Amino acid sequence: MKNTTNLLEGSILGKLAKLALPIMLTSFIQMAYNLVDMIWVGKLGSAAVASVGAAGIFLWIADSCYSVAKMGGQIKVAHAIGEGDQEKARYFAVSAFRLGSAVAALFILLVIFGHQLMVSLFQLTDPKTHNDAVAYLLITGTAGVFFSMVNQVFTGLYTGIGDSKSPFWVTAAGLILNLVLDPVLIFGLGPIPALGVAGAAIATAGSQGIVTLLFLVMVFLQKGFFRSLPLFKRLDRTYLKQTWKMGLPIGIQNVFMSGLSLIIASIVASWGANAVAVQKVGGQVESLSWMISGGFSMAVNAFIGQNYGAKMIKRVKSAYQTATVLMLIWGTLCTLALTLLPSPIFQIFIREDAVLPMGVSYLQILGISQLFMCIEASSTGAFNGLGETKIPSVVSIVFNLMRIPLALLLSRTSLGLDGIWWAISISSICKGIILTTWYFIYIRKHHLLAETEN
Repeated sequence: MKNTTNLLEGSILGKLAKLALPIMLTSFIQMAYNLVDMIWVGKLGSAAVASVGAAGIFLWIADSCYSVAKMGGQIKVAHAIGEGDQEKARYFAVSAFRLGSAVAALFILLVIFGHQLMVSLFQLTDPKTHNDAVAYLLITGTAGVFFSMVNQVFTGLYTGIGDSKSPFWVTAAGLILNLVLDPVLIFGLGPIPALGVAGAAIATAGSQGIVTLLFLVMVFLQKGFFRSLPLFKRLDRTYLKQTWKMGLPIGIQNVFMSGLSLIIASIVASWGANAVAVQKVGGQVESLSWMISGGFSMAVNAFIGQNYGAKMIKRVKSAYQTATVLMLIWGTLCTLALTLLPSPIFQIFIREDAVLPMGVSYLQILGISQLFMCIEASSTGAFNGLGETKIPSVVSIVFNLMRIPLALLLSRTSLGLDGIWWAISISSICKGIILTTWYFIYIRKHHLLAETEN
């Protein structure tokens, strides 16, 4: 495959950057789907933003669930490629698709039969806001979830084999379509009626469907790894078990994160629709930082995974050091942007006088933790590439759990709503410091098995 990068030789910085840049751009594009929705939905008012924010939490939970398949498949495929065993890598790829399909099917059933109960958790008292949230959840939580799962697994597997360009181009095409469909379906054009929040959901789900179609066309046209997948062969359960075992800690970590975010969102909802809107918009702005760092984490994961599979230990160590320096630079830039320019950034989405001061506070408080969140991402990618997925998961779960009592405690002080944002920021700082320290201790204790290269 012409877009595949050989991660086992050559300049570490050059190869890591070549792999990471398309992944970061892909992550940005995936985040941009939501940002585009927020920009257009924001023109309908804060109530509409609150409805999309409420439904969006459940989509995050779905994404967290099938990350078991995506990340388990990516890590095991990278290890097999590093070992030089293409056949094993293909069986792991098939196991990832089968696991992802099972998870997506369960979530779709949950949405179909439980959408009213799910939205009611947010206690949206305005009937229109509640109904808009239900409509958005039904559309994006059924067809949208299935397409998103396929796209995410494809992206993980392509990354695992060292090809990050193909997912970028396919995902970029989906964003362009979303940019066109959003204003047309939300506000109407000619014979097309204005569908409001439901239009944003249709635009997003439809764009994801086109991305899935493009992935399938690309697989058909390309000669290489994906054309030879044993999709219809009986799969040894060992592959499914290993993929599940590798991805499960990451999935649990992500589900905890999304589930705890749901609890945090419920606490925020008690402060009114404006607070929900602030959290949604602020979270989308902040996601520019963690989506890019998360994309870089995936690159580190794949790079270290292949080199660890090939037992090229010195390249593993050097890759982590390089990644950490780059993430320190990115994290510093994000911290400066959110703390020094919160007002102009937030006004891109909402300009209402009653909401703006709350949004500024959110960005300034969360901005402090961006540097630490970025170094957490590089350490997470390194641990996952080594197959040690439990360690970053434990750190993440423990300190994300800490957010709930800390948010309840601080919000009852004079900080009020800002106390919730401080709880989130403090936990992120702790995760970055502890996980990075743990990684250096791990390296020293285990010596990464050996100092020699094959």
